[in-house]
Parts: sequence; structure tokens; C-alpha cells
Amino acid sequence: MTLRNLLVGALAVVSLAACGTTSTPSTDSGKIRIVASTNVWASVVKAVGGDEVDVKALLDDPSADPHSYESKPADAALVKDAKLVVFNGGGYDDFFAKLITGDAQKKIEAFPLRKHDKDGNEHVWYEFDAVRAVAEAAANELGAIKPDKKTTFESNTQQFTAKLEELGKKVDGIGRGKKVVATEPIAHYLLDATGVEDVTPEAFSKAVEEQSDVPAAALASINQLVEGKQANVLVDNTQTENQVTKQLVEKAKAAGVPVVAVTETLPEGVTGYLDWMSKQVDALSQALKA
Repeated sequence: MTLRNLLVGALAVVSLAACGTTSTPSTDSGKIRIVASTNVWASVVKAVGGDEVDVKALLDDPSADPHSYESKPADAALVKDAKLVVFNGGGYDDFFAKLITGDAQKKIEAFPLRKHDKDGNEHVWYEFDAVRAVAEAAANELGAIKPDKKTTFESNTQQFTAKLEELGKKVDGIGRGKKVVATEPIAHYLLDATGVEDVTPEAFSKAVEEQSDVPAAALASINQLVEGKQANVLVDNTQTENQVTKQLVEKAKAAGVPVVAVTETLPEGVTGYLDWMSKQVDALSQALKA
């Protein structure tokens, strides 16, 4: 083989390699781009959209506190380019609401879709009716964007909401006659569904949620409820623990009061919203039966 032929062959290999580099999967894959404020709502919309959607959650860190998240310039770009945006609302993820600049952009806000009003409690992903409404709204919006896949989105939604209904039946009334205290009012829609009585001192809940000092009287009251086993279960938000809540958990364990861990976003080790919520429902059910 001549030197010229060798050079031509080498150039051909380089050219092919270069083509291979530029042909990596494009972000424009034909999938509907969706951006959600947290991985909770991202998971719900993914269940509806399936393989037809590309969903990005701005808050995907299970150890992060959603209340204190500060958006980045890249977040604004993602939201702007999305065909659909999904967020919680109710003051929970204001960082996300501020990124939505155009009125014409398709958006779903979960908070106004809640069926029950727990004193304006913004943690509506623990209300199955609100989650169902978000899924149905997602099916409608996605169907408008991709009409040829509308029946797929509707079928996915039916399967998702059927499992939500099963969860609802599983918790309905199981806590009647029981009392709970909570380190933070995160799962109160779920607790309401069980019929359990939440006896957490209001001043305690308010202080923990606002990250301020817990009044001495409120602290003494909740300690008495736990140490005296006047509460059947302690519900603990493990995502925003502080020294006060950690000590309360220790007191509960020492007193033999079951502790149920809940979170605000999907933790590691779960496959999606239904898997996550099913595990929390099972833990709560077992604790209330103890």
C-alpha cells in the first residue's frame, strides 16, 4: 500500500470518528420537554407521559430543603425552553413560580387543585385527590401538545390514578381513635385521611416550620405527649431535622412510641411517586396498628 493510500485511510478513520462524536443523542429527541419544581411532581408527570416526555426536576436532591432552594441561571433557561412546567404553588416553591415568564406557556399548579383545605397547608402531594388532579391535567396538556398520543396519556393516567385510589382505600379511617404528633406539618393531608387526631402543639409546628426557637411551653407540652405515651405515633420529617426534632425522636424511641419517617421530596431508593408513597403509607399503617 502506498503512503498516499495510508494517509487517505487515516483521514477516513478520523472523519468517521468525528461523525460519531456529533451524532450522540440530541436533546431534541421528539420528546416533550417538561420541567418540574421538585422530583415529586416530575415523577407524577413522568408516570403520565411515559416514553413521550423528557422530565427535569430542578430540585432532585433528597437532602435539600425546598424552602431554602435558590434558583440558578441554568434553571431559568430550562423553564423557558419547556413545553410544560409543573410546580406546587401555595408559597411552597416560589423560586419556581418566579422563573415562569410567559403567560402563554403551559403550566400546572398543584395547590389550587386540592380538594380539602388544611388551613392552607401547601404540602398537597400528600393529598391523593390533588395528585390525581395533577395527573389528569398533565394528560390533557400533553394530549394537546401531541394529539396522536392522547390515548396513551389517558391510559397511563388511568393506571396511575387506580393505584392512587388503592392507597386512599388503604389509609381511609385507619387512625380513628388514635393520636399523633408531628415534627412538622408535612403529611397532614395523609393524616387527615386516616382519621387520626393530630395533637401537636400549634406553637411547636409553627416554630419548626419557620426555623425559629420553639417556645418553652410548647416544647414541654410535646415532650409530655411523647414521653407519657399520650400520642400513639410520632411523624418525623427527616428532610429538615434540627436538634429539637432529633431529641424528640430519641424521646419517642425511648418511650416506645413508633416513629414514622416522611420526606418532602423523593428519597434515594424509590422508583417513583407511587413506590415512595406506598412505603410511607405502609409505615404509617403499621405504626397506627401497634
